[in-house]
Amino acid sequence: MSAVLSPDQREKAWTELDGGEFDVLVVGGGITGSGVALDAATRGLRVALVEGRDLASGTSSRSSKLFHGGLRYLEMLDFALVREALHERDLMVSKLAPHLVRPVPFLYPLRHRGWERPYVGAGLALYDLLAGRSPLPRHAHLTRKQALRRCPSLRPDALEGALRYFDASTDDARHTLTVARTAAAHGAVVRTSTSVTSLIVEDGRVVGAELTDLEDNRTCTVRAKVVIGCTGVWSDELHRLAGVPSPFRVRASKGVHLLVPRDRIESETGLILRTEKSVLFVIPWGEHWVVGTTDTPWDLALEHPAASRADIDYILDRVNPVLREPLDDSDVVGVYVGLRPLLAPPEEGSQATTKISREHQVARAIPGLVVVAGGKYTTYRVMAKDAVDMAASTDLAEGAAVSVTDQVPLLGAAGYHGAVNRTSALAARFGVPEEMVTRMLGRYGDLIEQVLEPCLTQPELAEPVPGAPQHLMAEVLYAVTHEGALHLDDLLARRTRISVDTAHRGRESAQAVAELVAPVLGWTDDRVQAEVWAYNRRVEQELASQRAVDDIEAQAARSQAPESRALSTTAHRSAS
Repeated sequence: MSAVLSPDQREKAWTELDGGEFDVLVVGGGITGSGVALDAATRGLRVALVEGRDLASGTSSRSSKLFHGGLRYLEMLDFALVREALHERDLMVSKLAPHLVRPVPFLYPLRHRGWERPYVGAGLALYDLLAGRSPLPRHAHLTRKQALRRCPSLRPDALEGALRYFDASTDDARHTLTVARTAAAHGAVVRTSTSVTSLIVEDGRVVGAELTDLEDNRTCTVRAKVVIGCTGVWSDELHRLAGVPSPFRVRASKGVHLLVPRDRIESETGLILRTEKSVLFVIPWGEHWVVGTTDTPWDLALEHPAASRADIDYILDRVNPVLREPLDDSDVVGVYVGLRPLLAPPEEGSQATTKISREHQVARAIPGLVVVAGGKYTTYRVMAKDAVDMAASTDLAEGAAVSVTDQVPLLGAAGYHGAVNRTSALAARFGVPEEMVTRMLGRYGDLIEQVLEPCLTQPELAEPVPGAPQHLMAEVLYAVTHEGALHLDDLLARRTRISVDTAHRGRESAQAVAELVAPVLGWTDDRVQAEVWAYNRRVEQELASQRAVDDIEAQAARSQAPESRALSTTAHRSAS
């Protein structure tokens, strides 16, 4: 089996889907759908995964970048959820994805004398207890002087002391991609830009789906013993296609994050701050800090949620009171926003999204259709296991083997530690700086040689991406030859994060990147310019939305940006 998601593989995948029969058809290429595909494939089932846009193009590329237990869920008495999430965090760090998920220290500043230290300390002691035998260090109590030594940017009058604890962070888009590619390596057929336009229902049972290739408008029919829906905030749409009411009430909660340069906050540790509604994180992430998040209901269009001026001000207003040098708009390099799919109990329809549990549910909406909803990124593997367990018990006559994903390292993990020890040798062999090799090991693990191999015959690929020195041109090429990228947006927003971690938001990189991948993707000069125009237009409208006063105005601005996947359809029609 091959983990290569190339243009040739994409065509082969269509052939397998067209009239094909599978045990499991997974709908949705976010972290949950990718996890379900991996879980099912490693049980020996024949699996197909289809995604209407790009892998991780929704919520799964717009999270807080954390693998964590969720300290605030302790106050909700969600002990089982916290224990489960901590187990998953530690499994990723130690075994399944050490190249992608790494420990991060956090400071919890204490602002009140007397009661706060024992209260928070007890919570963190419980956090450590629920984690069990963890590879991450236990929490520690710090004086104000000790805390300021670790984070000199904190205002001395903003804390009485602090506690330090550990969680873990990841590049969520690359992690999701790697889960999907690992599923492909175990036999799953993975195809993006492939939309489910209808479900096939026979005698009251879902038996397959009608698919449309959004790149060229081809259609086909695929049959499956069970369809597993992993569509997040779009769950209602899948139930509508099946002609049945949704067993869930999914509410969308908007989470906005800001990226600021690392040198704007002098600290060797992240921060977690209490707010009047929830918590605010300051998370180290490459050359930047991720600062967020908001947690507000979103009732507008789901495809492209927008951040408003009010969202940005909310975050800055909550982080600045603890900083010696407050942040302002000029410090904000990037902004991204995602929608969390939260399960709202019917009897608590008016419940604030900050109070809704991150637990998940799995339901069999109709024979042949299993749907999973809710949950949090950290527990995706458990969600996937539960979904496949239900499908096996209800819709697969022969059942299925037990889940083994707790024993299946993701691609790039197996030889990661050995590759780290060869950093100097890799740098010398491929002619790239050691610092760059270190960065790339955190993206690709032991696949790094596969990424850099073309540099031996094409030295220009070892050059940095224009406007984005943290990436090499070889990574861009690899994204289309191995990682399934089909559009400029896929490359700049998810395979790399140039769209949010550069001040120009990727506009200085777009032309060079498009020209590099054009031969592989079969783009004409006109198509290259169309991709660049569409990408730049998207950036312009996102910036416009961030100047808007509220959600309605922000969404109106963001919705004016063109859809990159519409470019392919237009080009195909023109050629026809």
